[in-house]
Amino acid sequence: MEPFSPPEPEVPAGRSSSVPQKNHRVLVGVTGSVAALKLPLLIAELLKITGVEVKVVTTERAKHFYNAQEIPVPLYSDEDEWQLWKGRSDPVLHIELRRWADLMVVAPLDANTLAKLANGICDNLLTCVIRAWDLSKPLLFCPAMNTAMWEHPITAQQVEQLKGFGYTEIPCVVKKLVCGDEGQ
Repeated sequence: MEPFSPPEPEVPAGRSSSVPQKNHRVLVGVTGSVAALKLPLLIAELLKITGVEVKVVTTERAKHFYNAQEIPVPLYSDEDEWQLWKGRSDPVLHIELRRWADLMVVAPLDANTLAKLANGICDNLLTCVIRAWDLSKPLLFCPAMNTAMWEHPITAQQVEQLKGFGYTEIPCVVKKLVCGDEGQ
């Protein structure tokens, strides 16, 4: 885990471009959907964007679907939260990450974590970051689950709850799923 440093001062508008421009900091949350297989690709594509810094927060179940060695950016999980904090004056990782980020993208957002977020449950590093999220900053979520789970009536309610918090949904796509089903 890399140490945190204070944010760099921003350049006021209209000032000389000889001062480096501030990077945009993207925090990616990844949950235990089979779509987490795409995490290395998502990170690779984000890193192609000039001026973007990326960090990843993963749930324990998401780790099953990707190889951490293929993730070339800092990757944080529950264990890091507990190792960082030893005493009263130590930084709290989920607060440090929400302060660091300009934007958060949760991709994929599985049914389990969707339900937790809609109901205010924060029992892991990712859900704690989201519960503490600065609502003046964008948070995008990309639901990803089996079509049968997606079509359950509670899912639409939970998605609407997140949108009610001000989060932005990136809608599901129709395709052939890993299980062989065709659908969203």
